[in-house]
Amino acid sequence: MLNRSDSAIYYATIALKNGQVQKNLTIIQEAAKLLATTFQKVDPAKANTYLSIYAAAKDSLYNNQKLKQLEAIKLNQQKNQFEVEKSETAARNRLIGFVLIVLLVFVSIFVVMLWRNNRFKQLANTKLEVAYENLKSTQAQLIQSEKMASLGELTAGIAHEIQNPLNFVNNFSEVNKELLVEMKNEMSKGNLADAEEIANDVIANEEKINHHGKRANNIVKGMLQHSRTNKGEKEPTDINALADEYLRLAYQGLRAKDQTFNATIKTDFDASIEKISIIPQDIGRVLLNLYNNAFYAVAEKKRATDLEGFQNLQGLVATYQPTVSVSTKRIVDKFSISVKDNGNGIPQKLVDKIFQPFFTTKPTGQGTGLGLSLSYDIIKAHGGEIKVETKVDDGNPDNFGKGEGTEFILLLPIG
Repeated sequence: MLNRSDSAIYYATIALKNGQVQKNLTIIQEAAKLLATTFQKVDPAKANTYLSIYAAAKDSLYNNQKLKQLEAIKLNQQKNQFEVEKSETAARNRLIGFVLIVLLVFVSIFVVMLWRNNRFKQLANTKLEVAYENLKSTQAQLIQSEKMASLGELTAGIAHEIQNPLNFVNNFSEVNKELLVEMKNEMSKGNLADAEEIANDVIANEEKINHHGKRANNIVKGMLQHSRTNKGEKEPTDINALADEYLRLAYQGLRAKDQTFNATIKTDFDASIEKISIIPQDIGRVLLNLYNNAFYAVAEKKRATDLEGFQNLQGLVATYQPTVSVSTKRIVDKFSISVKDNGNGIPQKLVDKIFQPFFTTKPTGQGTGLGLSLSYDIIKAHGGEIKVETKVDDGNPDNFGKGEGTEFILLLPIG
């Protein structure tokens, strides 16, 4: 019967059942193949049945092998990810080490400055009656300097401000390395058009690296300005002319960056103020910073009012005119300088923070948070003070343009 293949069928059937019980796909595949071959001529229906079993076992066996391969690939990817994380951790540790070194340098400079100032105080004790007012001003400046040099503030501020542009520089550098390798391959193949396109990408990335490098450089310069000892000397200065000069300079500087921007400038200078004794370059730096902040505030509000969704609010866009007002006024033995804008104002919860080092309300890359802090130090060194009055735009269309904005008031002694 069946060309005397009864024993083959018998044992193959047993093997198939055992393979199915044990879920051994290899045994199932071989037994089903043997049975299909044996029944092919005598019973095609059974042959097809066993052939189906053979095909299913073969597919399952192939899928299991493929699954193992995928698991091996996934394991390799996890290993590579671990290596990348290990490399990033090492880079981060190097950065922290660098920041700590920089911090130690600045702390050393600050200690030397304290030692020198304390020595000067001891020498000035013999002339206490004459130097009393100057001593109070110096003490107030030292207190503010100690706050700025606080270990926690400097560590967090330096790490945050410098790490951001450095990350951009590192990332674009890595991308450029890959692009240059790709460009070499394209050039070796004679694909000059593709190579030129890659070269353009490299140039664009280099411009970004340069931009973020300058950002880091500006941050370092700002910190150096905080730590250096001011060597400027006071001299008689026309404060009205100085205020007007820096106002025009700030406006033209913003116009050079954005020619579409326009603002109304209002001035009201008190002609009774004679020349006063100040360090003109330092007061000019303070004024330039306040002007830039004022123009930035009105420019941001102008952009907000130009948004398509805001243009539908009963023609309110046309009613807003960016305006910056500057005035001076004599008050007995003092004089004031007011810089006022009609922007969106500063939320009250942030007013107490705006003079802190590295605090800024501007987006990343548009401010280091050192301008107002440095201005505060300069005014205190002159024996003056800065006041802030602000009203936040509440978003109500009925109140639009009614007194929103910020006013900085500088109070300085005459003489």
